Amino acid sequence: MTATSTAPRPTRNTGPTPSGSRLTNGRLPAWVPWVTVAGSAGLSAAIFGIASLAPGGSFNVAGWAVVAAVIYLALITVTSTIIEGRRKGVDRLVTGVVVIAFLIAMVPLVSVAVTVITNGIGGISAEFFSSSMRNVVGEGGGALHAIVGTLLITLAAAVISIPIGIFTAIYLIEYGAGKRLAQAITFLVDVMTGIPSIVAGLFAYALFALFLGPGVRMGIMGAVALAVLMIPVVVRSTEEMLRLVPNELREASYALGVPKWLTISKVVLPTAVAGITTGIMLSISRVIGETAPLLLTAGVATSVNYDLFNGRMATLPVFAYSQYMNQGIPASAFIDRAWGAALVLIVIVMVLNLVARVVAKIFSPKLGR
Repeated sequence: MTATSTAPRPTRNTGPTPSGSRLTNGRLPAWVPWVTVAGSAGLSAAIFGIASLAPGGSFNVAGWAVVAAVIYLALITVTSTIIEGRRKGVDRLVTGVVVIAFLIAMVPLVSVAVTVITNGIGGISAEFFSSSMRNVVGEGGGALHAIVGTLLITLAAAVISIPIGIFTAIYLIEYGAGKRLAQAITFLVDVMTGIPSIVAGLFAYALFALFLGPGVRMGIMGAVALAVLMIPVVVRSTEEMLRLVPNELREASYALGVPKWLTISKVVLPTAVAGITTGIMLSISRVIGETAPLLLTAGVATSVNYDLFNGRMATLPVFAYSQYMNQGIPASAFIDRAWGAALVLIVIVMVLNLVARVVAKIFSPKLGR
């Protein structure tokens, strides 16, 4: 027997290692950006506060925010470059620019939401949801007829546009690659994406006027006008989602002998259902607040109308517009109803988006085992 000798393994030093300050280790502590933000805001406030002390001067909030942002970007970039290096300094500069751009984009959104909620909450009541404007000339009345009309017209527009848009996108991606017809459809979709909403309303009005005569107003006309605006959005969003489906899934299905139409319905569409649902809700949100095409097609009504094919039909955008532009006595009642209609419209869009998220989560493919 021969004895084998093994060399002793080097032992790791598990004892405490001396740690210095992060400022000396080339790393900014996490609190430095926040302190820089506070310091920049304070310095900018001091500058504009001194300027506001002049006769006739006032504190400029927008100028304060702009100067504070510039000071912050300069300070954080210089500090990070000195301590962490040029690459990290540029990274922090770009990160700051992106965050500031996001905050700027949020300003109008938050402003609109706060304004609508503040002004619209005063016009919301039980009567607002349970009565129409029939025989109402002053205070009282509600938007029941407009809510019903908005839901029915939007539902009809969705029934018209969603199948057309999805089937068109399926043809462009799955069947029409390289064909002239597909190229022509793509061009027309691009053109339709940018058409003004009033053109869609004129198209629907002219189409129905050819068969029913001039002056006709019906809810289905408004649905057709909104469908014209929805179709290109549905086509574009569905097309992009179908492009993201890996070709390996299609090839695996074909290898098992599954027909192409069944592969599309059982593999491709379920994989892209979350994105398709988001695109559909984007198209609905795009048209549910349109006013001009509905003024031309559905008209203005004061009573509840459940028949899309007979008579004028009120909608929330047209109701808000008519209440604000045709103020009676007292004017505050008309303004409150207009803001209340705007708030209800925003709530409807939010609820539809939440429902769409839930549907997409339920029907999207489960990746885990």
